Amino acid sequence: MDTTLAAWLVIAVAIAFANLPFLNERVFGFIPVKPALGKAHAKYFVVRLLELFVLYFVVGGLARLLETQIGNAFTQTWEFYAITACLFVVLAFPGFVLRYLRKRRPSA
Repeated sequence: MDTTLAAWLVIAVAIAFANLPFLNERVFGFIPVKPALGKAHAKYFVVRLLELFVLYFVVGGLARLLETQIGNAFTQTWEFYAITACLFVVLAFPGFVLRYLRKRRPSA
């Protein structure tokens, strides 16, 4: 696989997986959750954060796999993981805005 294609694939998957917890009411996109009485959302915010945390490592595993397919995988220190985690949270911002900050019009 070409290096450029692998990089764009990881970026596209990271954008999709970072927004997945906020754009649906299922855990990891396929496990349904029953809504609580009187709640608009079925998933709690803590569940969305846990899902985001797990999906960060899934994307990291995919990136590591593609890196080993291209050539030698480099060792990373804690700074690399801190920066990529922050970038993953930034990529999740559009989904967060759509879920929690967007003004909803009252239905008539």
